[in-house]
Amino acid sequence: METTRSPHQPPDDENLVTVLSIDGGGIRGIIPGTILAFLESELQKLDGEDARLADYFDVISGTSTGGLVTAMLTAPNERNRPLFAAKDIIAFYLDNSPKIFPQKWTPFAAASTLVKALKGPKYDGKYLHSIVKEKLGEKRLHETLTNVVIPTFDIKYLQPAIFSSYQVR
Repeated sequence: METTRSPHQPPDDENLVTVLSIDGGGIRGIIPGTILAFLESELQKLDGEDARLADYFDVISGTSTGGLVTAMLTAPNERNRPLFAAKDIIAFYLDNSPKIFPQKWTPFAAASTLVKALKGPKYDGKYLHSIVKEKLGEKRLHETLTNVVIPTFDIKYLQPAIFSSYQVR
């Protein structure tokens, strides 16, 4: 007798896709960093110290600062293992966020923020570019240890742009 699947049942393992989605939010990237460090430490208790989040997800995606975290979790080292452990994200943000997300005081903060928003990106990205280059080197999207999707916004053409390892593998 043939049975039919209820649409409320989880898919069979062959149809299951695990996705980790990481929010953006500037310095608030330390929040998912903290949660991901905890998750990875729990997985290490089950599967050993070498367990990394990239081993458990079919797709890791992040927007804005979540894209940075995504890159850190999926970039390979020379042994083809993740270059960074999730716990490294917290230290990265604590060490680098004042330079990545500089806060300039102005007596007219609200008006200044509005004018800057109309003129372009909130931060110039120069320090971020240099630190990413230093930490990730010449790593490319097709080298990631699991599938990656990083939605962004092209400020020149005023349209979304999506970086995906699906497009380059």
